[in-house]
Amino acid sequence: MQKKEIDWANLGFGYIVTDQRFVANYKDGAWDAGHLTADPNVTMNECAGVLQYAQTVFEGMKAYTTVNGQIVTFRPDLNAKRMVDSAKRLEMPAFPEERFLEAVTETVRANAAYVPPYGSGASLYIRPYMFGINPVIGVKPADEYQFRVFTTPVGPYFKGGVKPLTIRVSDFDRAAPHGTGHIKAGLNYAMSLHAIVSAHAAGYDENLYLDSATRTKVEETGGANFIFVTKDHKVVTPHSDTILPSITRRSLMYVAEHYLGLEVEERDVYLDEVKDFAECGLCGTAAVISPVGKIVDHGEEICFPSGMEKMGEITKKLYDTLTGIQMGQIEAPKGWIHVIE
Repeated sequence: MQKKEIDWANLGFGYIVTDQRFVANYKDGAWDAGHLTADPNVTMNECAGVLQYAQTVFEGMKAYTTVNGQIVTFRPDLNAKRMVDSAKRLEMPAFPEERFLEAVTETVRANAAYVPPYGSGASLYIRPYMFGINPVIGVKPADEYQFRVFTTPVGPYFKGGVKPLTIRVSDFDRAAPHGTGHIKAGLNYAMSLHAIVSAHAAGYDENLYLDSATRTKVEETGGANFIFVTKDHKVVTPHSDTILPSITRRSLMYVAEHYLGLEVEERDVYLDEVKDFAECGLCGTAAVISPVGKIVDHGEEICFPSGMEKMGEITKKLYDTLTGIQMGQIEAPKGWIHVIE
C-alpha cells in the first residue's frame, strides 16, 4: 500500500480530510447496516436535536504502525463500552460494541494510506461520535441518531521534546455530583472552553479542577486524568464518580503495577497533600502522559521535585513502557492490541 505524500515529521494536531468515513443511522428503533462514504459533510435539519440540546457523545483513539509494520489500535473495546455508557446517560440508543469495533476497523483500513509510518512519532487519530439528528423543539431526546467515524493523521503531541506544564487551580467547576462528568459528552467540553481560554490568557497550560461539592479534592483537567508519584515511588490517581474513566490512565496504572512492580493506589487526593508528591502528570490519548512541573493555587506555587525541564523518573518509565506496548516493542497484555492489518 502506497502511503500518502504527507510531511509526517511536521504534522500538527489538526483536522485533515481522509478518503473515507463510516456512517450509520438509527430510525424506527433500529440501526441500519451503515456504510463508508467519501463525503465528509453532515446534512441535517436546522432543528436537529444536537443543535438545540447538545445531545452528542464521542470517543477519541489512535491507530499506529508498529515496529513490525502492522496497523493497530489500542484497547478499542474500552472505547466501545465507554460510548455505550455515555449514550445511555444522554438517553441515546447505544451503538453495539461489536459493531463499534467493526466500524473503527473498517474506517482505519479504508484510510490505511494515512496511517503514519513507524518511527515518525505521528499516528492516525480516530473520532467515533453520535448525535441526535431529527428535528426536536421540545426538550426531550431525539428519535433519530447518526453514528459516524472519521480519521485524521496527527503529529506527536510533544514537538521538540517534553516540557513540563504549569497549571492552575481553577475557580470553575468541571462537573457536579450525579452529573455527567463520568461520560464523554460534548456538553462537558463546551462548559470547559471558557475556563481553558482564560487559563491560557493568564499564562497557564491547563486547569486543575476540584470536586464541586467540597472544593478540597483533585479531580481532573478539562481533558485528562491526573496521576501522582509519591517520594517512595507509589503511583496514585484520584478516585471520583465525576471523573471520566480514562483508558490511558487505567492502562498506566496496570503498567505501573504489573510491568514496573510499583505500588498503585486509586483514592481521594486532597489539594493540600499535592505539595508532598514527587511527580505529577496528565494522562490521555493525545500525549499518553504530559508531565506537570508546577501547580499554582491562587498565587501559591506548588513545584514538584521532578522540575520544569523533563519528565520525572517514574513518569518517564510509565510513558516509555506504555508507548513501547502500543508500538509493538514490548509484549502487550492479552487483548490490549487490536490488529487492523
